Amino acid sequence: MFKNTLDNKRYYTLNYYYKKKYNSKVFKVSLNAGFTCPNKDEKLGTKGCIFCSKLGSGDFAGEKTKDLVTQFEEVKSIMLKKWPNAKYIGYFQANTNTYAPVDVLKEKFEPILKLDNVVGLNIATRSDAIDDEVLDYLEELNRKTDLTIELGLQSMHDETLKYINRGHDLKSFEDCLKKLKERCIKVVVHIINGLPNETKEMMIETAEHLNNLGIDGIKIHMLHVIKNTELANIYERERFHILTKEEYIDIVINQLERLNENIVINRITGDPVKEDLIEPTWLLKKFCVLNDIDKEMVRRNTYQGIKAK
Repeated sequence: MFKNTLDNKRYYTLNYYYKKKYNSKVFKVSLNAGFTCPNKDEKLGTKGCIFCSKLGSGDFAGEKTKDLVTQFEEVKSIMLKKWPNAKYIGYFQANTNTYAPVDVLKEKFEPILKLDNVVGLNIATRSDAIDDEVLDYLEELNRKTDLTIELGLQSMHDETLKYINRGHDLKSFEDCLKKLKERCIKVVVHIINGLPNETKEMMIETAEHLNNLGIDGIKIHMLHVIKNTELANIYERERFHILTKEEYIDIVINQLERLNENIVINRITGDPVKEDLIEPTWLLKKFCVLNDIDKEMVRRNTYQGIKAK
């Protein structure tokens, strides 16, 4: 059995990380703080990344018309029924959650930290939305709670970043990551498999590159085409290749093999909204994908880190 797991998985699960740290069930409560994005509000552009939904990749976050404490308590009330002794992470998920003055950030983050059994914050953002003043505040937050910054990268390849209208390059990401790590702030990086024009080798290279940058965790997503996005328009015109489930599983396993065993795998597949999904429909069967990854790793007799450099 791989050592960093509770359930015979062959990679370092987030469930194991939290259980080991808190000896308790820990939930991330997704919140929508009403932030926007520099890639949507004309600072960098107006269209955002080509795959981004109207909710700014926060499809399962709270309803932004409600205040954050209400959003939090609504989710917590459901979890309490099954896990009355659970602890919670406030997850600021939708759009770019450091893209505001520090006084605004404090108004959003601080009330969640005061709620019962909240042990930390996860803040999803972009490398071009963390200036030095925000860094100072994040360092302050890091001293008083379990803080994790989730940085979107998607791919290490600048040609891909340009194609998907990311709005920044690899160097911007690396510079931001270095500053966060210098302040001992944990960083989880988001990547996407199956982006147009990327080969299997390019996707594996992204994982290998991140492995050498000292990241604490990673979220691996499968590209999914959803309605009312620029990606949907491109797919309608070009019908670019969508990875099959088997191709995706093969790529993920190759990526896991190249990630150090101490990198926490926060996510290994996506959760598309069924009504909005165009392709791939196999992604709707999340637990089948997870189980098939486990089975294939057993068949190959492989595990996270076996090929890490």
